[in-house]
Amino acid sequence: MSDDIGHFCGIALIRLKKSLDYYAEKYRTPLWGFNQLFLLMEKQHNRGQDGAGIGSMKLNVEAGEAFMFRERSTSSKALAKIFDQQNKTLSKLINKGVAFPEFPETIKKHFEYGGELLLGHLRYGTSGAYGSTTCHPYFRKSNWPGKNLMIAGNFNLTNVEELNSKLVDRGQHPVFDTDTQAILEEAGYHLDAMNDRLAKEVESEDISGQDHAKWIGDRIDLPEVFRKASIHWDGGYALAGIAGNGDAFAMRDPLGIRPGFYFEDDEVVAVASERAPLMTVFEKKMNEVSEIDPGSILVIRSNGEVINERFAEDPARRTSCSFERIYFSRGNDPDIYAERKTLGALLVPQVLEVVGKDFAKSVFSYVPNTAESAYYGFMEQLRLVRRAEVKQKLLDANKSGELTDDLIDELVMDNWPKGEKIANKDIKLRTFISQESGRAQLVSHVYDITYGVVRAREDALVCIDDSIVRGTTLKRSILQILGRSKPTKLLIASTAPQIRYPDCYGIDMSELGKFIAFQAAVALIKERGYNGLLAEVAIKCREALKDPQPKLENHVKRVYENFTASEISAKVAELVKPDCLNGTTEVEVVYQSIENLHEALPDHSGDWYFTGDYPTPGGYRVVHKAFLNFYENKDGRSY
Repeated sequence: MSDDIGHFCGIALIRLKKSLDYYAEKYRTPLWGFNQLFLLMEKQHNRGQDGAGIGSMKLNVEAGEAFMFRERSTSSKALAKIFDQQNKTLSKLINKGVAFPEFPETIKKHFEYGGELLLGHLRYGTSGAYGSTTCHPYFRKSNWPGKNLMIAGNFNLTNVEELNSKLVDRGQHPVFDTDTQAILEEAGYHLDAMNDRLAKEVESEDISGQDHAKWIGDRIDLPEVFRKASIHWDGGYALAGIAGNGDAFAMRDPLGIRPGFYFEDDEVVAVASERAPLMTVFEKKMNEVSEIDPGSILVIRSNGEVINERFAEDPARRTSCSFERIYFSRGNDPDIYAERKTLGALLVPQVLEVVGKDFAKSVFSYVPNTAESAYYGFMEQLRLVRRAEVKQKLLDANKSGELTDDLIDELVMDNWPKGEKIANKDIKLRTFISQESGRAQLVSHVYDITYGVVRAREDALVCIDDSIVRGTTLKRSILQILGRSKPTKLLIASTAPQIRYPDCYGIDMSELGKFIAFQAAVALIKERGYNGLLAEVAIKCREALKDPQPKLENHVKRVYENFTASEISAKVAELVKPDCLNGTTEVEVVYQSIENLHEALPDHSGDWYFTGDYPTPGGYRVVHKAFLNFYENKDGRSY
């Protein structure tokens, strides 16, 4: 995806099952868990570029001593800065003669992140301010141990206003109108209630006051807490956290929209947003890492026991996000790599329909780098198609006695699909250039090309892209740069279908009017004289938003209903074609079909970006608001 869009965050959780002495002896450092947390977060750096945060908890700490800690940063290279700062703090403690690596108990006592429970979060903010106070983990503090709650998440909820209104109606006083607050305070409320109930029960027991906290902590039921807290949550979420009684947890939304994985062995339990980082950091095989079931909560009790319980009813269907697989997750996961190759392979018939089979005059490549896996799948399938043709022609020529060296060279050497590395991302956009003219010029040079691989005014150039969202970078940069090679035809083939509808579950793609597929449909509506259609859709959207119980009906689908996917693709090509290519290079765009998407990703049916079929009522509320924002010329997010 050449367009720069904000996306969701990454989570990491580590629960050490042994004492620090064990790791000091086996791995020669009592901070093995701390180091593993850094690696686990670094391997998920794709999920957070504007902030990071870590938290920790020490088990079995004497009363009066701090036991939960947190550090957050939104500075440049926030992750590295946090860990570097903590390592400097540890060095000072060692130099002062307070902490000694050879004595792990001193590390635990004096170093804040020498605990058994470690929590990490990588932030890519999609809204609001960007200060350290907006970074996870969020921490709800209390003098009562069991009431402390630390949460880090990857989520967006669609009904924040409703959820915070419920807090107010209950008598609480929320300061911020955010989904993070809604989750933290709702969960905290039910955790407090459970603690208070247990505190009354313990009074009847013959237990000393100092032992009350442990008695209560042993009986806290986190699945029950989140069973009550999550009833009204509408959206996609993956959460990880630590409660003050020593229990750690990780959970996923009932529809499985946002991903989450974990593994357990005799040394550690670890959780992450993606499977591949767990495999790499902890040297685990694919079958040793499990997916957290949708609607389930994984709890690691303070005594090390691991339980897995459902906190929500089993939905009619699972709608794990397909766009997650296409673009956002790291491609070194074996399943994701295979899926992306399949997406590329399935594009071959459409591409050949456009450029033909004159492979001697075609060059195949990819842009940006995230499309590389799909490109490999595309080229493999393309070469299989060509191999079948060549094989048949060789067999026919041999049978007729017309097989010659020249024919072999023509069929194999001179007309074999040619793949090249054509585009390189040169620099990143620097936000210090505030003038629009300066920014536009910089954008146009984000990519550079490999000169000489395309024969000017002779070859067609085909580039595989993983997705096309807004088309801005395509028009302002990529096509201009690729056009310098002067191909006869320039084809951009997207492995994702046309992105027609906004997301509201974790990816910052809610401004409908900025989607190039939507712009193309609107342009066709105006060209073909479907007068009044947009106004009719606006009326329907307003009516839908008045309904306190949104119906599962997407009125924005009417924008597209009069046009084929090919017609919209053709209009997209027209809209993104830069003026500099007029009269020199023909530009075409093809998209993956919905049918092929489902074939490549059979286990990830969350395709609302492409179909407009949302998995929750909140999705329909968002799409209708997004359309009205476009229709009324309003900027900003639609949720």
